[in-house]
Amino acid sequence: QVQLVESGGGSVQAGGSLTLACEASKYTEKPNYMGWFRQAPGREREGVAAIESGGIHSGATTTYAASVQGRFTINWDHAKSTLYLQMNSLKPEDTAMYYCAADFRWLSISGLASLRYTYWGQGTQVTVSS
Repeated sequence: QVQLVESGGGSVQAGGSLTLACEASKYTEKPNYMGWFRQAPGREREGVAAIESGGIHSGATTTYAASVQGRFTINWDHAKSTLYLQMNSLKPEDTAMYYCAADFRWLSISGLASLRYTYWGQGTQVTVSS
């Protein structure tokens, strides 16, 4: 059980930067795996980035969608129980509703697959103009 609340969304021009945050609360234990997803109108939900937030090697394993590789960075602040997504060199195609997801299970499937997550935040809108 965990509650996720995203923040940091907004409107920026192409080439700009934005940082999203997802605070985890009301939990009995911290999630072991977390990720960021996005969904634009008329498109399916897309996995953006994922990270191992638990375990001995917390933060060591990350994965990114090819479309954001090199531009976005995911990181987990264990002390603050907060997940971040640093987005640089934003493009109009990055425009979407961004969601934070978490799970306590260690699964042998892609961290970018939405079906592997049990808990979700309400989403925060990111709009990138040309």
